[in-house]
Amino acid sequence: MLKYKYMDCHNREENLKDCPCTYPGCPRKGICCECIKHHLEKDELPACYFSQETEKTYDRSINRFIKDHS
Repeated sequence: MLKYKYMDCHNREENLKDCPCTYPGCPRKGICCECIKHHLEKDELPACYFSQETEKTYDRSINRFIKDHS
């Protein structure tokens, strides 16, 4: 969970090096502040809160996060 260094929302190219999101065509990939805002508005968490295995399911729900960390 959040094992990545601080991400600068204005440095997309650098952020893409560590972005764990596997959702194809995501317009927010590498723009961490937009990604976080988008997921929180949907009562979700971004990919960087989940294991690689869970992230690939695209279940970004808070309940899944709790289940994975219980």
